[in-house]
Amino acid sequence: MSELINNREQAETLSPERQRLLQEIIRDLHNGKTVDEVKARFDEAVGDISVAEISRLEQALMEEEGIPVAEVQRLCSVHAAVFKGSINEIHRSAKPEEQPGHPVHTFKLENREIERLLGFTIALHRDQYTRSRDEAGRLKLVEDLSLLFDLDKHYSRKENLLFPYLEKYGIYGPTKVMWGVDDRIRAGIKELKRLWTDGTAEDSDRLGLLEQVTQDITEMIFKEENILMPMALEKLTEDEWLKIARESGEIGYCLASPERQWVPERAADPAEAAEAAGGSGALPAADGFVRMETGTLSVLQLETLLNHLPVDLTFIDENDVVRYFSCGKERIFARTKAVIGRTVQNCHPPQSVHIVDQLLADFKAGVKDAEDFWIPFKDKFVYIRYFAVRDGGGRYLGTLEFTQNIKPIQELAGQKRIMS
Repeated sequence: MSELINNREQAETLSPERQRLLQEIIRDLHNGKTVDEVKARFDEAVGDISVAEISRLEQALMEEEGIPVAEVQRLCSVHAAVFKGSINEIHRSAKPEEQPGHPVHTFKLENREIERLLGFTIALHRDQYTRSRDEAGRLKLVEDLSLLFDLDKHYSRKENLLFPYLEKYGIYGPTKVMWGVDDRIRAGIKELKRLWTDGTAEDSDRLGLLEQVTQDITEMIFKEENILMPMALEKLTEDEWLKIARESGEIGYCLASPERQWVPERAADPAEAAEAAGGSGALPAADGFVRMETGTLSVLQLETLLNHLPVDLTFIDENDVVRYFSCGKERIFARTKAVIGRTVQNCHPPQSVHIVDQLLADFKAGVKDAEDFWIPFKDKFVYIRYFAVRDGGGRYLGTLEFTQNIKPIQELAGQKRIMS
C-alpha cells in the first residue's frame, strides 16, 4: 500500500530540517501546548505543507517514538487547526472547482481522506497485525473497514448526481464502466469485513483481498481525478454544479464534508446561489387543481398528501423515464432531482440492468402486473414492490415503485382497539 504514500520518495523531497521542525510541532501538541503557542512558529519556519507530509510525519512519530495511534488520531483535529491555510490542497483558488464547497473540491477532499485511511491507518494496522497476529489487531482492521465503507456515499453522489448530467451530454460509456467498478469495490469491502470479522478465516485470503481492494480504490481515485472530473468540468455549467452541490447533502459525504457552501463569484450572496440552483428545490405553489374520478385536489394538496405517505413512491413512464418520486421525511433510499428525466436503466448499476429490463418487458407484455422483493437494509427490513400501471383499456402507462420499511409491522403483536 506504499503506492498511496511513498515514504522513500517523501523522504527524498522533505529536508531533514523541515522534517525536524514539523515533528517538533506535532510533539509539542502531543505534550500539551496550545494551537496558538505553536502556530506562529509553524507559519514562520515551515510555510506550505502537503497532506502526504503530515501523514508521513505522524506515522514516523508512532513507529519511531511510540506515540499510540489513538493519540495521533485524537490530535488530527488539532493538527488541522494549525495547518489550516497552509496545506496546499485547501489554498483558495480562482478556479471554482478548487474552492471549498464545489462538488469537485469535495470529491477530491474525500479522496485525500480515503488515501489517508488506506495508506496510513489501515496500512499501519495491517503491518502491526502481520507482525503480531493478535486479536486486538484484527479487530482494529474490522473497525477500519467499517469506516472505509463510508466511500459508498462518495460513489453514490457520483452515480446519482454527476452521472445524470454527463448522460444529458451524451456521455454513457465511461459512467457505466465506472459504476461497475464502484460496485466491485463495494462488494470487496463487504467481503473484506466478513473475512476479518471471521476469526477462522485464512490470513492469506484477508491480506490478498485487502491488497486488491486497495489497488482498485487507488485506481478509481486516479480515474476520477484525471478522467471523470476534467470531463465533467468541460461539460457541466455552473448552474448544474450548483444543483449538484445543493443536493449532495441528501446522500451524505465520505470521511469529510465541505467546510462551507460554495458561492460562485457571480453570486452576491448564498441566497442568489440557491436561486440559481433552483431555490429551495420546491416548485412555486400551484394554483391549479387536479380533477379525478373520486375527487378534486389542489396541486399543493396532492403533492403534500403523497409526501405524507409512510412509503417511498417512484413513477417511471412507458418509455422507462423517471417522471416523479415522493419526498417523505425519511426516505429509505436516496433520491435526487437529477434522476428526473433519466432512463431507469441508467439509475441502476450495470450488473442489475438485465433484471430491470426483464421486469419492464414482462409488465409491457402483460405477463406480470406486479413483482415483489424484500431485503434487510441497515436497521430496516425493506419491502420493495413494483406495479404495472395501466389505463382502463389495459394500455401500459408506466411502472410504480413502492418501497416501505416493514420492520415495525413485523413486530406487531396482539391487538389495539383504542387510542393511546
